[in-house]
Amino acid sequence: MFQSGTDDRCAVCHTLQWGKGMTDDKERSSVPPDFAGRARNVVCSLQERATNLRHRIFTAFALLVLPFAAARAAEVPQIGQAAPEFSLPSQEGGPVSLKDFRGQWVVLYFYPKDMTPGCTIEAHNFQRDLPKYEQQHAVILGVSVDSTDSHKEFCTKESLTFKLLSDTDKKMVDQYGSLGSHGVASRNTFLIDPAGKVARVWTGVIPAKHSEEVLAALSEAGK
Repeated sequence: MFQSGTDDRCAVCHTLQWGKGMTDDKERSSVPPDFAGRARNVVCSLQERATNLRHRIFTAFALLVLPFAAARAAEVPQIGQAAPEFSLPSQEGGPVSLKDFRGQWVVLYFYPKDMTPGCTIEAHNFQRDLPKYEQQHAVILGVSVDSTDSHKEFCTKESLTFKLLSDTDKKMVDQYGSLGSHGVASRNTFLIDPAGKVARVWTGVIPAKHSEEVLAALSEAGK
């Protein structure tokens, strides 16, 4: 009895395998003769599309990153170097050049944007201490990538009387190694001596106490 059951199961298995073989034969017979060639063409097409996509992604990434990388590549002028020359319009409209202040100390400070909290605090403190700077024969020049109209509004609103220079094409900001990754000026300051050389450099300054730092440096330099 047990043997008979085993034989029956074997017969069933054999029948199923034979049926499967018949099915496989039918499936193979239904495959078009040029199926392999078509499959290779599809695979090649997909590979080509993937390569093109990778190339486009790389190009887009380069276009986004390279301008910022170039901006960061500019070096901050160091102490003892001649300060880069410039000529930019101020809120008053006329051009302002570094050479105009030869024989005086120049506090050249870069800031990100008009009418923002940190930049307003920094400007207020420079304005508050302006008489002390004048006693030291120093002038204050602020620089950002904002327009002259924006500077004019900022000065009117905050009662600022020193000059703010507009560098909308960002060339001068870049010359001083102060163009940030977001396309605005970094908060850096350069103290330029009467001979036109960089005497002190501050990078990433804290607005609330920065004017005091610059005044202390001026006093030290005058000794």
